Amino acid sequence: MTLLTILIISFFFPIGYLTVTIEPLPPVVVGETVTLKCNFKTDGRLREIVWYRVTDGGTIKQKIFTYDAMFNTNYSHMEDYRKREDLVYQSTVRLPEVRISDNGPYECHVGIYDRATREKVVLASGNVFLTVMSPPNNISVSAENCPAPFSRYQAQNFTLLCTAKGGKPAPSVYFKRDGELIEVISYIHPSAVAEDGGGSAGVRGARPLISRDLDDTKLQRSLSLLDPEGRPARLFTESPERGRNPGQHTQSQQQQPSPATEVIPETVVSREFPRWVQSTDPLYYFSHTHIPQSDGSVLVQARLTWTLNPQLDNDAMFSCEVKHPALSMPMQTEVTLAAPKGPKLLMTPTRAKVGDTVRITVQGFQVGAGNEVFPEPLFTWTRVGGRLLDGSAEWDGKELILERVPAELNGSMYRCTAQNPLGSTDTHTRLIVFGECIIPYWCQLLNPLQSNIETLCVPCRG
Repeated sequence: MTLLTILIISFFFPIGYLTVTIEPLPPVVVGETVTLKCNFKTDGRLREIVWYRVTDGGTIKQKIFTYDAMFNTNYSHMEDYRKREDLVYQSTVRLPEVRISDNGPYECHVGIYDRATREKVVLASGNVFLTVMSPPNNISVSAENCPAPFSRYQAQNFTLLCTAKGGKPAPSVYFKRDGELIEVISYIHPSAVAEDGGGSAGVRGARPLISRDLDDTKLQRSLSLLDPEGRPARLFTESPERGRNPGQHTQSQQQQPSPATEVIPETVVSREFPRWVQSTDPLYYFSHTHIPQSDGSVLVQARLTWTLNPQLDNDAMFSCEVKHPALSMPMQTEVTLAAPKGPKLLMTPTRAKVGDTVRITVQGFQVGAGNEVFPEPLFTWTRVGGRLLDGSAEWDGKELILERVPAELNGSMYRCTAQNPLGSTDTHTRLIVFGECIIPYWCQLLNPLQSNIETLCVPCRG
């Protein structure tokens, strides 16, 4: 076919053209209404418009909107096929109250009739990616490994766990103490290493430490974080380097501080006067893990670990703050560390009789209006001068249950010890059993005038 023939065919039977574009969208927040706009330009006659939502990496296309021009008379009819006329169309789709599941690519497919044949359909498409953000819907702070006992003579690791749920993308989390941002040393948490498929964890992005007075104790405390060559020491969360012999591995473990417990000279700890933390500027270790959820959000767990000092940390307020691009200001939740003080006990029934089941329950503490103690205390029950009714020496829990109390328990004293890593306290209560007195036979042989007969032979009160 000669060039002249092609030009003649193109002049009398011009081929229609079609261009399709979709307006880009900024990230949107869950709950907002989004309008997808598909613009296309053509000189042909419209056949159809189809919108698709693409899922599973492009393998599945879900049809969400269809417009069929055959049943709509509102279209441009071109009488002169030799005249090229550009028609601009726009197709819009509203997505009200978008959800996280709406995140992903969308496609607009447009079909027109070919001007040359009037039967052939020319297709073109455009695509856009809808990014849906979701702010965290819940944040909470808890203490790991609690309830835990109080130790007067041994330094303890303490970890605050901040959990942020429902965020997309993952929010950033940080801690404050008494309203001031905490300087931290970042490290990789063991659970994060496991999620990433293994490997050794190390100090990453260590921030400058807080300045401190360089007395002998604090100097050694700072140097304990360095290896013999002056580099940051590896934490216990790290895997040992390959190729070391067992002797070297044991020696390296002795030099490695844990994420909170620091190497402190033996002379610092005194059994009479506990002084296991000598600085008002503790070293804080920070780690975080990201756990993808089935709905597309990310659960973030951030940990702040340090060596607890009951004298300095009692009544200290720690807050966890969460920043997210969908939030105009950070979300915040806070806790105040407090040692238990004076547990308030409730005994039911208030007038116990022989054979009743008696419950002694911790109702709260004698602190503030909130009546809360953080972290959660450990409760231990003992009987003063004897064993509990079931024969055990002690019982752990918030409630002590004495089933079918005998008359012999009248006047017995019970001790409730409440303790958390910041301190401990005891509260006593006496059990009074009311009922009909039964005097054993051997008591009847005693002289009623003896002064101790009431103590020895009357186990209950009428």
